[in-house]
Amino acid sequence: MKVLYVSSEVVPFAKTGGLADVAGSLVPELQAQGADVSLFMPFYSAARRTVHNLEDTGARFQVTMGNDVVNGAVYKTRLPETKVPVFLLDAPELYGREELYTSDGVPYPDNAMRFIFFSRAVLEFIIANGLNVDVVHVNDWQSALVPVYLKTLYADRAELSGVRSILTIHNLSYQGLFWHFDMDLTGLDWSLFHWKRLEFYGKINFLKGGIVYADAVTTVSKRYAREIQTEELGCGLEGVLLERADDLTGILNGVDYTEWNPGTDKFTAANYSAGDLGGKVICKADLQRRLGLDEDANIPILGMITRLVEQKGVDLVADIFPKLMAMGVQLVILGSGEENYELQLRELAEEYPKQAAAVIAYDNALAHQIEAGADFFLMPSRFEPCGLNQMYSLKYGTIPIVRSTGGLADTVVHATPASLHRGRANGFVFNKATPNALLGCIKNAVQMFRENRTAYNGLQAGGMKQDFSWSRSAESYMSLYRKTSRQELKPV
Repeated sequence: MKVLYVSSEVVPFAKTGGLADVAGSLVPELQAQGADVSLFMPFYSAARRTVHNLEDTGARFQVTMGNDVVNGAVYKTRLPETKVPVFLLDAPELYGREELYTSDGVPYPDNAMRFIFFSRAVLEFIIANGLNVDVVHVNDWQSALVPVYLKTLYADRAELSGVRSILTIHNLSYQGLFWHFDMDLTGLDWSLFHWKRLEFYGKINFLKGGIVYADAVTTVSKRYAREIQTEELGCGLEGVLLERADDLTGILNGVDYTEWNPGTDKFTAANYSAGDLGGKVICKADLQRRLGLDEDANIPILGMITRLVEQKGVDLVADIFPKLMAMGVQLVILGSGEENYELQLRELAEEYPKQAAAVIAYDNALAHQIEAGADFFLMPSRFEPCGLNQMYSLKYGTIPIVRSTGGLADTVVHATPASLHRGRANGFVFNKATPNALLGCIKNAVQMFRENRTAYNGLQAGGMKQDFSWSRSAESYMSLYRKTSRQELKPV
C-alpha cells in the first residue's frame, strides 16, 4: 500500500496547530503497520531552519495560474528518528515566509494561490517521479483541491488513473474561502463554480470541493462526524456532508506517548506511574512554587491549556472566575489568542495572585508541568473535533472536566454511581455550554476530591491505564486505505 500523506504542516518542521502533531505522529505508525508512506508539505522558512540532510529529487515543474507562471522544485529529507521520507515543495515566493498562513494574525492575501499551487504540485510531483501512489491522503482546506484535480483537470493522466483520494477534516470551521475570481488561478473550468461543486455563497470553497470530490472523507472523532452533519456544527456544509454520509468516517486521533508520558517526562519535577503516584505530589508542589501559588497539597488545582478563543469556552471560565476563587481552588491557565481574553484573564488572575495564574504564551515545558501538577483539567469547549489534552490528562492522572461534544464525548465518561461501579468513569462531563453548567460540574469534581478521595483515586487509576496510542488510529486508516484503493473510481 503506497500512500502519500499531504499536510500543510508537520512536526517538527512547521506547526500552528494539531494538524502538524497528527502528521508527525500518525505517519510513522502507518509505516510501522506496513504502509509505504511518505509526507508532502511546503518548504517554509521554518522548515529550512530544522531540516538536515536535504536531497534534491530532481523534480521540477511549472504551473500556469491566471497570468502567472509558478515554478516548483521538490526536495527530500526524513522525519527525524524515523525512515519516513518527507518531500518539501520549494517555491520561495510562496512559502519563504516566517509564518505559515498569516502575518500579524492577518491571512496572506495570496493564500489562494499558495495552496492552489500546493494541491497541483502534489499531482505534478507524482507524475514527475513516477510514484505509483495508491492513495493520496489530504488534510483540511490547504490540500483539499487535490481530489478535485484528480477527477477534473488531471483525470486523463494515465500516471494517476489508479490513485484514490481521502480527505481528513480536522476542524470544519476552517474552509479556505476565497474571492470567486480566484477560480481563474485554479485552471478549473468555471462550470465547477456551482453550488453542487466549489461555490459557497458567492465564494470558492476549497474544503467543500474536497468533500464533494474525495473518494472517502474522514474526521477526527466519531461524535464529530455526526455533529458536522447537523445545522448546529455543520458550518454551512451540513448538506454536502449528509450527501457523503456513506463515505464519511470518524477516526479518533491518537497520543504520542513517547512525548506525553508521566513515567518518562523530561519537563516535570518528578516521574510517576499509575502504580506509584508519589511523583505527582512533587509535581503539584513544583507547579504551585513556579507560579507563586499557595503551596498546599489539599487545594485542588484546575489546569487549562488552550487557545484563548470563544470555541474553547474561555468566556465561560472567565464568567465564573470569582466563584471558583470563592470555592478555594487554584486555577492555572496557559495559552494565547484573542486580545480581549488575554487581557481579561491576566486581570482576573492578578486579583488572586495566590490562587490563580494566567500565563499568556506558548510554553511546551509549562504545558507538561501543568498536566503533571494539576488535579483537574478544564476543556469546556463549545465544539471540539477531537481534542488531545483530555487524553494527555488521563495519562497524567489529571481528571478531565469537559463539555459533551466531539472527541471529548468519545473519550471522557462522566463519573456517576453506575459508571464508577462498573469502572468505566474517567472524568466529569457537562452538556450545556453555560457558565452555570460548567460551575456545577466543577463543584461535583471538587467535592469528590475533598470528600471521597477513594473514588477520585479510582478515576485517576482508570484513566492512566487507558490506551489512546496512535496504533489504534493507524489500524483504522490502514483498513480505510485498503477499502478505498480497491473500489472503483467514484463519479461526481
